[in-house]
Amino acid sequence: MATSMTGFGRGEASGEGYQFTVELKAVNHRFLEVVVRLPRNMMSFEEPVRKLVQEKLQRGRVEVYLNPAQTEEKKRLAKVDKDLVLSYDKTLKELALSLHTAYEPDIYRLAALPEVLSLEEAETDLDKLWPVCAEALTSALDNFIRMRLKEGEKLTEDLWGRLNLLEASLAKIEKRSDLVVADYQKRLRERVQAMLGETVLDEARLANEVAFFADRASITEEIVRFQSHLEQSRKALKSAEPVGRKLDFIIQEMNREINTIGSKANDLEISQVVIDVKSELEKVREQVQNLE
Repeated sequence: MATSMTGFGRGEASGEGYQFTVELKAVNHRFLEVVVRLPRNMMSFEEPVRKLVQEKLQRGRVEVYLNPAQTEEKKRLAKVDKDLVLSYDKTLKELALSLHTAYEPDIYRLAALPEVLSLEEAETDLDKLWPVCAEALTSALDNFIRMRLKEGEKLTEDLWGRLNLLEASLAKIEKRSDLVVADYQKRLRERVQAMLGETVLDEARLANEVAFFADRASITEEIVRFQSHLEQSRKALKSAEPVGRKLDFIIQEMNREINTIGSKANDLEISQVVIDVKSELEKVREQVQNLE
């Protein structure tokens, strides 16, 4: 089943004092482009996040939003600036000496001096946190892929209908092509006879001219190739593999064949059907651009 390139997915997971919410959204792109947006303190997650996405997806511009939220307060640790304490102690000793007074160090008073003690949060253990993030991302990817498959079903249904329309138009062209030579022969005979009047028509020369026209206007090969492209397109739509690029190439080949048919057929009715086919092929091409 063909898969859409566009989609959205969301996943959540909790653990290690955090709740992770991961959101994915994608738009059409010729190749796979993964854009990861995450907090600065978790930049080390960028590469593993990208790798997980690349394992699941083939094409599209995929934006990954990583939103962590603390569910528990972090431990707070007291930090002592030892160099600053020693500097305070030394300076106070020198001050007492210059004032000719006794100096008795008091650790509690020293600790109360500005910026000697500070509080800081314990560092987050990213190694322990990554499995939680990966769980949320995997859940988002699963939801994202389900949505793409659902959209792919709609696209496949639409494309299948359009392929049937193309096949019906091709049948009209094929049926009409069988009459083109006969119509040409009839018109040529009438024009030549009108010019010759009572003169006897040279049937051998007429037959040669008709045979030359039939060979030049033959579109049998183009019709056979177009039918083959239709069959290849249907097989691709049934495939479980990404088919967007393949179908895009097949549509180009169909356009090439129908343009040749239009230039060779030399028939008004066929030309009108060719216009309809080219219009439908453009609609098919637009839909194929949405497939992975």
